[in-house]
Amino acid sequence: MQPARWQVITAGICALILTVGLARFSYTPMLPIMRAQAELSALDGGLLATLNYLGYISGALLASTLSKLEHKFIMYRAGLVLAAITTTGMGLTQDVPTWLVLRYISGVSSVAGLLIASGLVMNWLVRQNLKTELGLHFAGMGLGIALTGFAVLGMMEHLDWSQQWLVMGVGGVLFFLPAWFWMPSPASASPTAQAQATAVLPPSNRWMALMIATYFCGGFGYVVSATFIVAIVEALPQLTGSGGWVWVVVGLAAVPSSFVWDKLSNLLGDVEALMLAYGLQIISILLPAFSDAYWAGMASAALYGGTFVGIVSLTLSMAGRRFPANPAKAMARMTLSYGLAQIAAPAIAGYIAQHSGTYRGALYMAAIMMGLGMFLLGLLRAEHRKNPIQQ
Repeated sequence: MQPARWQVITAGICALILTVGLARFSYTPMLPIMRAQAELSALDGGLLATLNYLGYISGALLASTLSKLEHKFIMYRAGLVLAAITTTGMGLTQDVPTWLVLRYISGVSSVAGLLIASGLVMNWLVRQNLKTELGLHFAGMGLGIALTGFAVLGMMEHLDWSQQWLVMGVGGVLFFLPAWFWMPSPASASPTAQAQATAVLPPSNRWMALMIATYFCGGFGYVVSATFIVAIVEALPQLTGSGGWVWVVVGLAAVPSSFVWDKLSNLLGDVEALMLAYGLQIISILLPAFSDAYWAGMASAALYGGTFVGIVSLTLSMAGRRFPANPAKAMARMTLSYGLAQIAAPAIAGYIAQHSGTYRGALYMAAIMMGLGMFLLGLLRAEHRKNPIQQ
């Protein structure tokens, strides 16, 4: 039976909630709890994040080598299974080397939701001759973040760190089922859609190089906040005990942001909207570095949640539209640069925090990289105008 549009979109959203929200991002609100209850050091916390992102880039590298959509579909379903297993497994041990393995595998699984699911959804939209915007799909990232934040807030007074991981792992079944059964297997595009796909001019090498470099900077800036924002807020005297709420604010701000950035890209242009998103994320990164006030922490969380999903959605959509015949492969190439930044940044941030006793140095580093990304976007804008995509 031909699935309805709402079923396909729901499958993608559930895949993001399971593989990114639960398997990947639940570590952020759990980090201060694990440090307090499971004797996890700041350095080990950074290493666990690094292994997670190393798994993510490994999965993206594997996805980039898969040309057949059928193979990507198999990887998608394998990722759903691994996400559920590794999330549950985090609560079954207190051995750091085992945690490292689990975080690595969960990183691989997150590719299924963030990268392959988005490619499969775009492929289905192309086949149905529908508009290839992924804003609704990427709302799953914000929903996943908000869900993990609310879950941790609700459980922290009643369950210890290991029990919380187990609840999130078992609860992931609620999202596993629609993500498994409602995502249709890929098929060849209709003759009309195929003709439209082949008519799109391929981007220049310079365009691709600038996009890759820009996304690297975005990944560097994004991951410091993604990994440590809760711990950073908890370390501020006036915000102790507010870390869980900060993560909820991030998620709630992220849910509508993908729609907002779709509208802004239509109004301003893709590159111009990205420049705005990078600028606002720089502000979100610097706010807790310059102020210990409650409003600064909450404003930082709202700006961060309201920008990072937009950056991912706009960048991957741009890449997918440039390669409509196989959008998942193009997205995988972009994600490799994003993932490379995410390998080094958490370990560096953890090292800085361990030796300085503060995350300010890591925040300054992230802001500088985002500033470089804005500069590269300026160069990309000129290149984009030379070779505009055929809509």
